[in-house]
Amino acid sequence: MVELLTSPEAWIALGTLTALEIVLGIDNIIFISILVARLPEQQRDQARKLGIALAMIARLALLLSIAWVMSLVEPWFHVFDQDISGRDVILIGGGLFLLTKSTREIHASFEIEEENQTAGASAAFYSVLVQIAILDIVFSLDSVITAVGLVDELPIMMTAIIIAVGVMLLASKAISDFVDNNPTIKILALSFLIMVGMTLIVEGFDVHVPKGYIYFAMAFSVAVEMVNIRMRKAQTRTLKLK
Repeated sequence: MVELLTSPEAWIALGTLTALEIVLGIDNIIFISILVARLPEQQRDQARKLGIALAMIARLALLLSIAWVMSLVEPWFHVFDQDISGRDVILIGGGLFLLTKSTREIHASFEIEEENQTAGASAAFYSVLVQIAILDIVFSLDSVITAVGLVDELPIMMTAIIIAVGVMLLASKAISDFVDNNPTIKILALSFLIMVGMTLIVEGFDVHVPKGYIYFAMAFSVAVEMVNIRMRKAQTRTLKLK
């Protein structure tokens, strides 16, 4: 352990892996933010924190059972001469879940929302946590496999995950508030999640999709929408001054 603390290579690996874990956690934060928005306001912060804590637990648990995780890349069965491994099954199932959930959330966004009733609020809270836990496992699987591919030392991997989750925890409320206050951003975020769901499905069939293309498309769309938001605010101020 002391050797790791004094090794420049270890610190570089930690910084690189932490940055990668934060990037890979962005879609997780967006999904959590959208799910908790369906809860009563007084429950949202607690659900958000618990959801991110579940993400950290899932990643650390998968990391500690790394032998099992890596065994998931071995073929389980064949479909039309296509090898399907345990990882593929999880990615395809997670992608289908993400597609279904995102589509339903987009549909719900255009419906007139009724006031939340006290009865059933607890059930809705735990339902949201279960949905977050399911996607945490899917997102964590790729994150852990990526970490193993980059770094050999378990303490570095665990430290990077803990730091990345800490950053996610600090940024989650600001991201949630921004998404809640800008309905167009919410629809854009849900569209991103549909794209992520499709990516998970095709990767489950061993079709590699470079993540750089996806993140560039996301960044470009967000930049355009930020310009639109600023223009709408400027137009609103101009109208008020008239």
